[in-house]
Amino acid sequence: MSEKARVLIIDDDEDFRISIRTLLQSEGYQTIEADSGKQGLEKIKLEKPDVILLDIMMETMDEGYLLNQVLKFQKQYEDFKAIPILMVSSIQEDPLSRFPKAAGQVDMIIPDYYFSKPVDIPKFLETLKKVLQK
Repeated sequence: MSEKARVLIIDDDEDFRISIRTLLQSEGYQTIEADSGKQGLEKIKLEKPDVILLDIMMETMDEGYLLNQVLKFQKQYEDFKAIPILMVSSIQEDPLSRFPKAAGQVDMIIPDYYFSKPVDIPKFLETLKKVLQK
């Protein structure tokens, strides 16, 4: 990682954004923040992050999940499909099992990695490094 990797944090919980930003910056990452899915999409277009850290549950019930689907399916976001998504949630069981497949959808698009809050910091940092080396 010669140039600082850019991590977009999309979460409506300001305390979480602050703590994860502090952690990532102390590890040498550049951070970008958004407090909603809509703002996250804008930041993705403008900032072109190397990886996205996305909360699955935001102000609307399943906004993080929907944002993940938009990035993977919508043609206008095709250039951003390859950006790895690390999804976080305060839901302890696998929240992705709650979502039905969309009509005509062959496979559910899932994030590259999933973490429960509170995030296991060593595992998170190890996963982030691994994702950025690909």
